[in-house]
Amino acid sequence: MITLKSEREIQLMDAAGDLLAACHKEIAKMIKPGVTTMEIDRFVEKFLKQHGATPEQKGYNGYEYATCASINDEVCHGFPRRQPLKNGDIVTIDMVVNLNGGLADSAWTYAVGEISEQDRRLMEVTHRALELGIEAAVVGNRLGDIGHAIQSYVEGEGFSVVREFTGHGIGPTIHEKPQVLHYGEPGKGQRLKEGMVITIEPMVNVGVWQTSRDDNGWTARTQDGRNSAQYEHTLAITKNGPRILTSQD
Repeated sequence: MITLKSEREIQLMDAAGDLLAACHKEIAKMIKPGVTTMEIDRFVEKFLKQHGATPEQKGYNGYEYATCASINDEVCHGFPRRQPLKNGDIVTIDMVVNLNGGLADSAWTYAVGEISEQDRRLMEVTHRALELGIEAAVVGNRLGDIGHAIQSYVEGEGFSVVREFTGHGIGPTIHEKPQVLHYGEPGKGQRLKEGMVITIEPMVNVGVWQTSRDDNGWTARTQDGRNSAQYEHTLAITKNGPRILTSQD
């Protein structure tokens, strides 16, 4: 069942989103060759605690960390680790924040030092795909309109969109209906209604869209070993258009 959120619930999620965005801004200052994603994970947990919040994904289905940290060909759900990031890496940090019962979810891809032109373009295209998906998230549109906006743009730029992992409804739990595909046909799927709160989180690959799963049961990576990027926002569907709850602006 899809639940429509009240203005009070959206305000709680908006406050969580503001905190999450502030945390991402601090992470951006930390990203450099030599830092470890385990250090970032510990920073996030401490930062959230200092602000009266908790990392909602820690303990979710047995997941042990405050963040997911996916490097280079890792698509999503990468474990934080103690190996230092290297010049030329790209890394996606994904987290869910719980502040006073309001949830917010956002992922961001960061460049480590000097990266290749291909990876720079991958990041730019993925971020723009997120923006186009959000622009399609208006009352009366359908979920397929979001997916089509993302897929048609990404594939037109010569990249591919991951199919196995999707956006979702959120609040009061991490993953709720509806499933938000990042590919699809316009005019198809669930109609968007005022009060829905969803995540849009395209994962875009340099090469093929197919993924494989590591032995840890969590980490997904591209089947061809080429790099992947992801950007994600939580947003509310309102009569005045999409309201981004995790905006860093």
